[in-house]
Amino acid sequence: MFGSLGVPELLIILFIVILVFGASRLPELGKGIGKGIRNFKDATKNGLTDKRDS
Repeated sequence: MFGSLGVPELLIILFIVILVFGASRLPELGKGIGKGIRNFKDATKNGLTDKRDS
């Protein structure tokens, strides 16, 4: 659908994100995304063990 993203495209996306959110908010934005991914992984892992026990 999107094709492969190269370095120039990723730099443009990063620049737009910095413009929208500001450089000072990037660490907390990354931290929030990381927590969300971790919670999702834990929920899917727990869901698989719950299904096997039933």
